[in-house]
Amino acid sequence: MTMKRAFLAWLAIFLIASVAHAVQPDEMLKDPALEARARTISAGLRCLVCQNQSIDESDASVARDLRLLIRDQITQGKSDRDVIAFVVDRYGDYVLLKPRFTPANYVLWATPFLLLIAGIMLAFRRTRSMEPAEGGTLSDAEKAELDAVLRK
Repeated sequence: MTMKRAFLAWLAIFLIASVAHAVQPDEMLKDPALEARARTISAGLRCLVCQNQSIDESDASVARDLRLLIRDQITQGKSDRDVIAFVVDRYGDYVLLKPRFTPANYVLWATPFLLLIAGIMLAFRRTRSMEPAEGGTLSDAEKAELDAVLRK
């Protein structure tokens, strides 16, 4: 029984450590409200090295630098919107985990819907082409032949 408990304890520690954020204690702000703002901002920004991972989760040195930059901007009294704008101005829209809805990104946002519409149209065309042509009924000879085949 003690082996089972020890295994479960190690498993719990491993699982907790695997979802822990990469923010180090020396990076954290003393004010919990400011730290919460910094964490919210950094959760929405992409690590420039680790694709599809926020800077809040990344252990990369670039992510650490960005986290420190965000905390510096917050301590200077800048709003969340100003901090995000500062980072985007410096690194481009790529740094945003959720792209903005701007004219430059209309194609990005519209592509899934356009592909869905194209797929529906293609499926509709295929089913229409599979319908029998007018006068598609069987002649008496064809009906007799079909009945003979089905009776075998």
